[in-house]
Amino acid sequence: MNTHHGWTATPITLGILRGALDLERTGRGVLPHRLPAQAREQIPDGQLAMAESQPSGVRLAFRSRATAVELDVVATKRVYPGAPPRPDGVYELLVDGHLAGRASAPDGDTLTVDLASGTAHSRPGPVETLRFTGLPDDEKHIEIWLPHDETTELVALRTDAPVRAPQPSGRPVWLHHGSSISHGSNAATPTGTWPALAAALGGAELINLGFGGSALLDPFTARAIRDTAADLISVKIGINLVNADLMRLRAFGPAVHGFLDTIREGHPTTPLLAVSPILCPIHENTPGPCAPDLSAMSEGRLRFIATGDPAETAAGKLTLTVIRDELARLVGQRAATDPHLHHLDGLALYGATDHAELPLPDDLHPDPATHRRIAERFAGLAFGDSGPFAAENR
Repeated sequence: MNTHHGWTATPITLGILRGALDLERTGRGVLPHRLPAQAREQIPDGQLAMAESQPSGVRLAFRSRATAVELDVVATKRVYPGAPPRPDGVYELLVDGHLAGRASAPDGDTLTVDLASGTAHSRPGPVETLRFTGLPDDEKHIEIWLPHDETTELVALRTDAPVRAPQPSGRPVWLHHGSSISHGSNAATPTGTWPALAAALGGAELINLGFGGSALLDPFTARAIRDTAADLISVKIGINLVNADLMRLRAFGPAVHGFLDTIREGHPTTPLLAVSPILCPIHENTPGPCAPDLSAMSEGRLRFIATGDPAETAAGKLTLTVIRDELARLVGQRAATDPHLHHLDGLALYGATDHAELPLPDDLHPDPATHRRIAERFAGLAFGDSGPFAAENR
């Protein structure tokens, strides 16, 4: 429909969204979700509920001759008392795959999370309008990537020319599941997370199911992957199991088997890559749980520490070293009858030499430069000529 300002308003539906598995109608607009409604009904904690609603990898995609685009949003601003203020989420507009503009919503709903007590409370805020202008006056493919770590309600989309549904890209759909590192923690922009960078390098359409703190082998996540159309699938397993101190070695193996079995029910021959954790010195040989370093917070810095006892690994507590060894063994066992299942050691993406050059700023998450390095390594190892995602292996 045409508004009285001369703009064309386009309803926001899954038809012009990429990377979202569901769209919830709210009192103000729509909220993209990265897990379907049935899975969300089974979420046991607020951490995953928050993470899956943060639209990492989710983007509006359409064709238009528009030279100006407006997007009304309600962003959720997270506040952690005692920690440094979080930067505003970034919205990136791409024209035919090239960056053409960035914007942020400076205000919105506020979610205050007390890391020490685990409590949270929210306060409603206003709708903000983002404007992108000066776009070329020709038919083009436009994408607006939503902030990877800021829950965003989409209220309205307006353009100064009609919008059409995007044409099929012809690129393979790559679905990736992982932890906060895959979600994009400490990346500066939504196209700067390592999965987004790797997808661009590998020529793939990304569905990012990286969930901060919540790559925990949940059966409902496996079912969501099973039921989602994808040409390539990767699952990065390990760090959250350690820093949540969720299970012991006895439970880990059957949980991995069950997770992969469920994925295979819907994708029996899809290339499936199991990736072990990148280097994280605090948890290499020390079990979880992981906790914020309160002494660092008192100085206005956010850092994490491992609070477990290394001696407890003998009783089955998990460390990253234990998980890497066990995951390699399990995948090798399964690959004997599943030729489309592959393993990638996370240390090949980021290891000791990388850490010496690019240490993890908070001892847990990579910085933007390290996201790029991980992406380049993954693209070469997975999408390269001899990789499991190479065209001849699809």
